[in-house]
Amino acid sequence: MTKIRFRVNGREVSVDNAEPAATLLDWLREDQGLTGTKEGCNEGDCGACTVMVSRNDNGSMVREAVNSCLYFLPQMDGKDVRTVEGLAEPGGRLHPVQDEMIANHGSQCGFCTPGIVMSLTAAHAVGDEDHDDVLAGNLCRCTGYAPIVRAAESAARKPIPDWMRNEPPPQPRRSGVETPRFLVARDLDEFADWFEKNPEATVIGGATDVGLWVTKKLREIEKACFAAQVPELAQIEVGNSFIEVGAAVPLEHLRKFMADRHPSLSELLRRFGSVQIRNSATLGGNIANASPIGDSPPAMIALGARLKLRKGSGTRTVPVEDFFIGFKRQDRLPGEFIEKILIPVQDDHLKCYKLSKRLDQDISSVCGCFNIAVDDGVVASARIAFGGMASIPKRSPGAEAALLGRRLAPESIADAQEALIRDFSPMRVNKATTRASTAYRVLAARNLLMKFYSEAEPGRRATHVLDVKL
Repeated sequence: MTKIRFRVNGREVSVDNAEPAATLLDWLREDQGLTGTKEGCNEGDCGACTVMVSRNDNGSMVREAVNSCLYFLPQMDGKDVRTVEGLAEPGGRLHPVQDEMIANHGSQCGFCTPGIVMSLTAAHAVGDEDHDDVLAGNLCRCTGYAPIVRAAESAARKPIPDWMRNEPPPQPRRSGVETPRFLVARDLDEFADWFEKNPEATVIGGATDVGLWVTKKLREIEKACFAAQVPELAQIEVGNSFIEVGAAVPLEHLRKFMADRHPSLSELLRRFGSVQIRNSATLGGNIANASPIGDSPPAMIALGARLKLRKGSGTRTVPVEDFFIGFKRQDRLPGEFIEKILIPVQDDHLKCYKLSKRLDQDISSVCGCFNIAVDDGVVASARIAFGGMASIPKRSPGAEAALLGRRLAPESIADAQEALIRDFSPMRVNKATTRASTAYRVLAARNLLMKFYSEAEPGRRATHVLDVKL
């Protein structure tokens, strides 16, 4: 099969010979004439390109907002996309979100409005009323958001339209799509065999990073394998010893799963990016990217997670901390991929702290994760990891040793702070960026350890930026 098939506003379409890096945004606007979906930043920040993508999950319809500028056309195979042109009922009656945006004067210049409507529509479909989080990925320079939030609150009190409630989910696709330039995989063995034979191909999960290669760096993707629809790679399974997270599990699914198990990790994942980004971005992709400032690797290292790597029919496991061997270099063989992330089942002692210039949707300057168990005031175990402090995400063995077996007290924290700095050689800041100086990172890392200590004292509670009242 060489054609990808999906639905656009309820209409079945098929596309032959699609380019692996053709974006859904460009296809909607240029091929279909659906120009309500806008190109703004073209990097997943502004939300003007937001559409609602739906898929079949064991017979149920799952609707999610995504950035169509970072969504490649082959990813759409077997799914459904709704744009702002497809929200009204067949008779012309508007969706409640559209009605309330009009009634509450939620639009001024109107450029961002279709993306905002689609974000709120996807949230309305699943009953998500955390409007601040829902709208974090939609920028509006005109309204100040107050009328948009009022519209969202009013729409939330109205039911889902019957046409949407009764819409059948897309028919599940059982076989993959293979062309000379890409594979949309649906079988793990098929994917492993294909990638072993095509090790030069780019493996794509959510495309939130690879998409930027195309839209910002103007790179060509000569050959690609789309892995997110392989069932084994998109599941979370809980065993006696490990939580097994498929490499293609979206970060939003992982965030919800971790909310009760490791709430600090869940909050870190919320700040990872907007709802649109989290619905697409995958845990395996964030690790495989090998960025020294990726947010998930420090948390995975602190939790003692391992990676299950696969090449063909063979597998091996490595600790996450050993996977990174240099700047953007990994312990991964040609044709080998991350199949699962194995997180040890454990009591929750994890605290994650992300420092960035903006609270939402920003790259970390420093990310510190502390998995420290204290028994009767004495440190029983300690795993500390940082991003942004070296050319790779890295543990701080000196700081861990300075705490282990000692009372958690100002003296042991001070020793750990000194050891922590000796553990790292912070990257020099390139003149082209002002993200964080070496001096800032050193001071920030020390202070994050002190923050952990202050919140670990009995009777103290965690502090967050949003707790501050101006």
